[in-house]
Amino acid sequence: MLIAKRVHSLARDQNDSALMIGAYRALGVTLHYLGDFESGRQYTMRGVQIWRSEGVQSSVEEVTAPAVSCLCHEALFEWLLGEIASCRATMAEAITLAKDLNDMHALAVALYLAGILGHFERNPAKVDRLASDVIELSTRHQFASWLAAGKVFRGWAHCASGDTAAGLSWIEDGIVDWRATGSKLSVPYWLALNAEALHLADLTSEALEAIREAQALAERSEERWWCAELHRLRGVFLTALGADEAQIEVSFCEAIRIAKEQKSVSLEKRAEATHAEYHRQIASGSGGRGFRLPLW
Repeated sequence: MLIAKRVHSLARDQNDSALMIGAYRALGVTLHYLGDFESGRQYTMRGVQIWRSEGVQSSVEEVTAPAVSCLCHEALFEWLLGEIASCRATMAEAITLAKDLNDMHALAVALYLAGILGHFERNPAKVDRLASDVIELSTRHQFASWLAAGKVFRGWAHCASGDTAAGLSWIEDGIVDWRATGSKLSVPYWLALNAEALHLADLTSEALEAIREAQALAERSEERWWCAELHRLRGVFLTALGADEAQIEVSFCEAIRIAKEQKSVSLEKRAEATHAEYHRQIASGSGGRGFRLPLW
């Protein structure tokens, strides 16, 4: 965060609109990973506003076009903050801009982030299509990180559609390849996708272990953006394993608390719905030790 603030300070001193878009991108993306969605969105919105009002193009070489990145994260923030109706259009605009700029790396990033949005929406067909696009583009241009991400998404989509054997293999390969790039960013999120897939394959003990690893990594790195879901999934898996009710309650309540703290309307609703279904099954007598809750 200190580096992002320094970038912003330098760009402001230069009074350069293109540099300011990049600075707002740096602040917004950093705050996204820290789990401060509302503040992060304020910065990405400013970047998007400058781009839309001035049509600014970057005057320096950027790994990813800042306007594309701002639009992508704006779409993710919209979903997280409960503005579901607009998030798809915003992400589509980011992909179109990357294509118009003929920026293949920006396009790979946009497709990857669109895959995250598809996972948010629990849409396996969409995620599988985007995974294919990311894999094809990244293979052609040798984008190692996004190729690895595409593999994880393809695996999750296969598992969510019932093909758990092939899906788990894709996920495992993708996580190994992602880590081989040296990146630790997003590993807790990838482990959460792996945990979902393991649970769908009736490997719930292994799924719970993946969540424990993800939570430990998130604690060390302060990458908090998916922490509410890590706790909710932990509650789902503990329920399936017939764990102590107090542990299950702690997990669901922590998921709700974190989502509220982060002002994520969508994640709060998801956690509350799972918690309510847990109590509904217990009250109706359809539950008991080792019963399964809907994963989503």
